[in-house]
This record gives sequence, C-alpha cells and structure tokens, in this order.
Amino acid sequence: MKPAPLRLGYLPLVDAAPFLIAQSLGFAKREGISLELRPAASWSALRDMLAMGVVDGAQMLVPVPVASALGLGGMPARFEALQILNMNGNVIGVSQRLAARMQNDGYEFDFRDARKAGAALLRACGKTLRIGVPFPFSTHAELVDYWLTHLGLPLPENLEIRTVPPPLMPDALDAGEIDAFCVGEPWGSAAVDRGLAHLLLPGTAIWGFAPEKALTVRQGWAEDNPDIAGRLMRMIWRSCRWLGTDRNRELASDILSDKLPITAEVIDRAMTGRMLTSLQGQEQATSYMIEFFRGAATFPWRSQAAWIGMRLAQRHGLDPIISAQKAAATFRPDLYRFHLRGIGADLPGASGKVEGALSVPTAVASDQGKTILLPDRFYDGQVFDPDATNSG
Repeated sequence: MKPAPLRLGYLPLVDAAPFLIAQSLGFAKREGISLELRPAASWSALRDMLAMGVVDGAQMLVPVPVASALGLGGMPARFEALQILNMNGNVIGVSQRLAARMQNDGYEFDFRDARKAGAALLRACGKTLRIGVPFPFSTHAELVDYWLTHLGLPLPENLEIRTVPPPLMPDALDAGEIDAFCVGEPWGSAAVDRGLAHLLLPGTAIWGFAPEKALTVRQGWAEDNPDIAGRLMRMIWRSCRWLGTDRNRELASDILSDKLPITAEVIDRAMTGRMLTSLQGQEQATSYMIEFFRGAATFPWRSQAAWIGMRLAQRHGLDPIISAQKAAATFRPDLYRFHLRGIGADLPGASGKVEGALSVPTAVASDQGKTILLPDRFYDGQVFDPDATNSG
C-alpha cells in the first residue's frame, strides 16, 4: 500500500486523543497514511484551516458543520462529519467567588444534579453572569443554553456567553473576564489546579450522551477522495476502539501527556471519570465522563445533528424544520457504513433515534445483532424525536 499523505488539524484537548493515538501507536501506518498533525490555537483558526485546505480533515466541534449548512458564522465553506471522535468530555466550573456564595447559601456541590446546580448558580450570580465557552457553535454553548433556559427560572439581566479558546479559559477566569465556563478537559481541571475554579457539573449532567467532536472534512472531499477517506475513517475507528478499552486508559494518559501541555495525572481524571472538583481534593466519580467507543460513540447519528440544528434555528430566527433537515444531512452515516463495514464495526440499523429517551444501557438492532446504547437523558426529561420533526 503506497503511503498517502494526510494533514489533520486539532486543538490540545483530551478529545484530540483519536488523532494523537493513531499517530503514536501506528494506526495511521497500518492504513498506509503518512500522517501530519497540525495544532491550532482556537476553534475559529482550525475551522479556517479546514475551509482553506490547509488541512484535509479536523477534530471539529460537532455544531460547526451544522452551522455551516445553516449559513451561520459568516463562513461560505460547507463541512461534513464523517464520524464522531468522542461523546461527552466537558465540565462546567465557576469562579471561587461564585462558589463561595453558593456554598454560603447551602449548596453542596454534588457534581450531579443540573437543576439544583442551576438554581444555586442563578441565586448567587445576581444580575450579571458571564460564561465562557470555546466557540459560539459548540456543544458547550448548546449545553449551557439548554441548561439555563429549561430551569424555569428568571435569568440574570446581564447574561453573556463569551468565546474563550480552551487553553485560555483558566486565564480568563483569573483575569475576571468570566464568572463561569463550560470547557473540554483538561482545561477545567487546569483551572481547579490553579485554585481558580470549583467544578459544578459534568456535561453529562445536562445531556447524558452528547456528541462533542467529529472527524470533519470539507463537503464533497470524501467522495472526491474515496481511498484516503476510507483509510482515514478506518484509522480513526481503530484508534477510538483502542481508547475505549478500559485497560488502555492509563497508557493513553501517559501518551497524551507527551502531546498535550498537561500532566498524565490530570488527563487521567477525564479518562477514568474520577474528577477533582476543588483544590480541597473533593473527588467525584462520573459515569461516561468521556467515551470514545462504547455505546456506538463513533456513529454519526443524524438525529443528533438535527437536534443541534433545531436549537440553532430557534436562537437565530430560522425555520426549525428546514434547519433540522439541513443539519441532519451534514452527518454521513452512509459513508460510515460503506467504509467501516469490512473491519468489524458494529453498525446500527438506523441512522437516527429518539434523543434523550434512554435512562439505562439499551440494546438496539445492528449489523452484528445488537449494539448497546448508553444512557442519553436530558436533565429535564425531554426527548427529541426526529421523525416527529420531519413530519412537521
């Protein structure tokens, strides 16, 4: 097999692991890929690198291809998600000042109950609340918006969602530019270790199984380059499978610590779900803190893209039904099935599902008989049925 050059862009986050592991452990070489990884300083920079062809593919925020399809963000380029790189992986944290107010008011920081945490935060923040997220079109922004707007409580008069690149989130908190944040690991833990933040919730407390990053390419690239697209997808699938094996997580943390500006001990918190929520060393165990493989984690469910499209449409004054349809088309389960069928991937029988319906691990039909989906509940018990959406 002739080596094929491939350039992939990424940000220094734990969920860049599928790219970093593919290079370090030889999954790229196995597929005949000469892999070049290019780091970016921010999501906007990485999006532009992909749009301009500086990289062939990218570790990208799941809502970015959706936003591009809806004409949001001022970017004429269109993108597609070939497969998901990870589910979950985010944390919400608050400044020490806010944390002290919440504790004085009796809140116990259980790192679990999104409704109680939200109510405590709104009581403590007064009239102003500035929350940092890594990008306007991100799962982080969707989680924060869904969480706060579904509490059924008055929101602060001055509620502001600010864009802060992930590595700069602790600095923004330290400078008093934000009061709270939603960010991917390890940057929430980095803020804790600097004595700047108290972790309030994992992202899973808002949406139990939320798509976070996707292997994203320019629209049409995979059809124009079917051989390298197939090699790329198989490489990433094998990397995610390795990452999803429990016995590999300690080694994964060690490997990633050589690639990311953070220690293996901090990375291991996200990998194992044993999170330190404060400098006092309070540890909270979180199920499914970040998932690379279990629960069909790599499958690009069109229903998840449709949910994001509906949410964006509501905030930007777009037609929600048309937006959901355009959003769903940016996820490519057809290419996932085509390129991964021959390597043992467990392929779900459908391309969409009811989101938020599962409170326990549940078997669904697949090519190999059944696959186990993991709990995906929204904190307020709502569900999203894409078939009901499509029927109007």
